[in-house]
Amino acid sequence: VQLQASGGGLVQTGGSLRLSCATSGRTDLRYGMGWFRQAPGREREFVVIISSRGYTSYAADVKGRFTVSRDNAKNTLYLQMNSLKSEDTAVYYCAAARGDGIYYRTGSYNWWGHGTLVTVSS
Repeated sequence: VQLQASGGGLVQTGGSLRLSCATSGRTDLRYGMGWFRQAPGREREFVVIISSRGYTSYAADVKGRFTVSRDNAKNTLYLQMNSLKSEDTAVYYCAAARGDGIYYRTGSYNWWGHGTLVTVSS
């Protein structure tokens, strides 16, 4: 499975961005898809996952502001980010984990895309 994230950019505090993650390769596999982010000097952290069955789980600090969705027909994952804060500044990564579960750890993911940078300025 190959993943390609896009949609990052510079936005002001309170603004919105939508990230996309196009998948290719073995799209017939059942897998959950997640978004992670990594700010400078910090470890990569979980943001959200949408499972193969459509269940979602969000990190506490993005819940209510971010919305994940997946279009299986287009093999694309989305992350709508609203009410952005300066602390949301990070490189955002999409990832795929084989299986039907909800996965929070980076080690649970089998495939990763290159990141896309989101910068929120005050």
